[in-house]
Amino acid sequence: MSKGSEHDPKGLIRESYRIEGITLAECRSIFLDWALSLPMERDTTAAIRALLAQYGGDAAHHPMTQVLTEGRSGSTAPRRRGGWRGRPRN
Repeated sequence: MSKGSEHDPKGLIRESYRIEGITLAECRSIFLDWALSLPMERDTTAAIRALLAQYGGDAAHHPMTQVLTEGRSGSTAPRRRGGWRGRPRN
């Protein structure tokens, strides 16, 4: 019996949708564990899209759906630059 799937190898996302009363903070923690467990060559954005297609439609108001949606849009570009380029100019 396989525990996970191609886009959710450990079954973490699947299980989060089954937990009654799970909070947004708990979903964010699970999402981080999920992201760290993906193989380096895996396209994270494509995996998130697939998971949203699989689970998001039936659970639009679930906190994990919100986290996945944020993760899909948040992985496009960094928010700030480090070093001298990140400092305000006078």
